[in-house]
Amino acid sequence: MRFRLTPRETSFYDMFAASADNIVTGSKLLMELLGADTSARSEIADRMRAAEHAGDDATHAIFHQLNSSFITPFDREDIYSLASSLDDVMDFMEEAVDLVVLYQIEELPKGIDQQIEVLARAAELTAEAMPNLRTMSNLTEYWIEVNRLENQADQIHRKLLAHLFNNGKYDAIEVLKLKQVVDVLEEAADAFEHVANTVETIAVKES
Repeated sequence: MRFRLTPRETSFYDMFAASADNIVTGSKLLMELLGADTSARSEIADRMRAAEHAGDDATHAIFHQLNSSFITPFDREDIYSLASSLDDVMDFMEEAVDLVVLYQIEELPKGIDQQIEVLARAAELTAEAMPNLRTMSNLTEYWIEVNRLENQADQIHRKLLAHLFNNGKYDAIEVLKLKQVVDVLEEAADAFEHVANTVETIAVKES
């Protein structure tokens, strides 16, 4: 750990933790969507939209603190990158739920539950990791596991696409709708990996 003579603004740690906890809320709403009938999905989408707005507020608070702080706990560009990547995760999850409602998708494709379960696990790991930024401890296993989950998400995504295109159950329009949903969920998995990669960058710089 690099030795510093000047005090550092520590409120960033709490804000990153709050942002990650909000992502856990979003992942639980995704899980709830799996078991909901079509009549309940609009209400879930409303709650997801509220969570996404809360995520935006958390991100703006971090940016505001960054702009008003002379001393930061680690490099300014890494703070910006971490906040932005956390925000991206929430945005993609909210978009997926919104598309399911807007497209009036009646039945989600087989296998999408595995995709969402990977996101839920990545959310839990991210929330557990954020408080450890204070000490830069117990983070290696976090980014290794999130990268493993992202590779798993890639495999699930490819299988889902094969299922959509090779299954005569869906017409062309339905395939396009479902593909957009699973693609956005894949982007959420990629965003989790970006968060983990940023955390690794910060840890290496601070070691």
